[in-house]
Amino acid sequence: MSAQTADEAGTGSEDGRPAAAATAARKREQQGWYFYDFAVSVYSASVLTLFLGPYLTSVAKAAADAEGFVHPLGIPVRAGSYFAYTVSASVILAVLLMPMVGALADRTGRKKPLLAVAAYVGAAATTGMFFLEGDRYLLGGLLLVVANAALSVSMVLYNAFLPQISTADERDTVSSRGWAFGYTAGSLMLVANLALYLGHDSFGLSEGMAVRICLASAGLWWGAFALIPLRRLRDRAVVPEAGAAPAVSGWKQLVATLKDMRRYPLTLSFLLAYLIYNDGVQTVISQASVYGAEELELEQSTLIAAVLLVQVLAVAGALAMGRLAVRYGAKRTILGSLAAWALTLGAGYFLPARTPMWFFALAAMIGLVLGGSQALSRSLFSHLVPAGKEAEYFSAYEMSDRGLSWVGPLVFGLTYQITGSYRDAIISLVVFFALGFVLLARVPVRRAVEAAGNPVPERI
Repeated sequence: MSAQTADEAGTGSEDGRPAAAATAARKREQQGWYFYDFAVSVYSASVLTLFLGPYLTSVAKAAADAEGFVHPLGIPVRAGSYFAYTVSASVILAVLLMPMVGALADRTGRKKPLLAVAAYVGAAATTGMFFLEGDRYLLGGLLLVVANAALSVSMVLYNAFLPQISTADERDTVSSRGWAFGYTAGSLMLVANLALYLGHDSFGLSEGMAVRICLASAGLWWGAFALIPLRRLRDRAVVPEAGAAPAVSGWKQLVATLKDMRRYPLTLSFLLAYLIYNDGVQTVISQASVYGAEELELEQSTLIAAVLLVQVLAVAGALAMGRLAVRYGAKRTILGSLAAWALTLGAGYFLPARTPMWFFALAAMIGLVLGGSQALSRSLFSHLVPAGKEAEYFSAYEMSDRGLSWVGPLVFGLTYQITGSYRDAIISLVVFFALGFVLLARVPVRRAVEAAGNPVPERI
């Protein structure tokens, strides 16, 4: 296993310097680390959540034949399904790349150069979406696959820095601040993009040009603010494992990582709980607008405003839950957030149609628990990762977050298909939060931290 010095765990002196200097250096890295969330969250908020899906679908429809099909690689694909299939393709590519890159980062200790490559490949692909117009659906699909996969790979490397730049007792606060920075960026750029999009006529722009500028601006933002963490973060020297190859195929590396994780069954138990309740979280995020439009009969402007409200309140929620974790521990706070998620879905089931204010109240509830539950899950998992395996283990974590969240949408879709009711579909997601709550409650996190060979924080 790779060696880890005392300063990598955030304790003691650094490179022979006094403890005060080591603390200052650690804080500087933390401040730089926050800015990667600030850089990349605009892509998730503006590109994936809001603009790209409808726009790429319109481009695909412009290229479709008389029967409504496009033919990427000679395969007939209904134009309305092209965006969803492209997202799926990006997930497959990410699943192949994440464990391989994670293992390479751990074995070489060169997380920062790999982060730079992933960040700027993703930023360049996103900026290139400015040229997505007319019938260039193949270009749009290619750029989406590259940008999405690059995002996932970069998040593996970004998250892997967390245990190296923070002490055990700082972890929850640092992770929560990172999420808060990200949601702040998403809110700022979302306001600017919405102003440009909704007022495109007054700016002398077509609707398509306004969307293309919004897409490209997310890539420029990503690339510009990625410079800050790349300047402040630093790589740690490692001792390579004897006989270990620097990289193998994605699937082989994933199997090897999971085999290694069997030595830490409590870490695997947490990952299983996270996989289940995070599937619920991701499904609520992706299906809330469908529920609002189809079941509650709300206007598109209402849904856009609700997305912005979620982004704004997620900042406060992430910071507030970070403070709660300091007082009550991350596990208890996450359990509380899962109960809040279940109550939110219950309230959503009873929302009356055509009442925007109640939908905004639901969006506010989601925003307040969204950032905190994600931030604290990340910080808690970081305690359960053995030293020297950060990027490799976070590749499995990231796949739980981005690559395996398909069961929830399937349950949602099947419930609607069987019952014909989106209300039944939304309430069916409670099972993910209930089961995740039970599984997480059964994980003895202190023993899990000790088993991973890490210092146990005062509250966890």
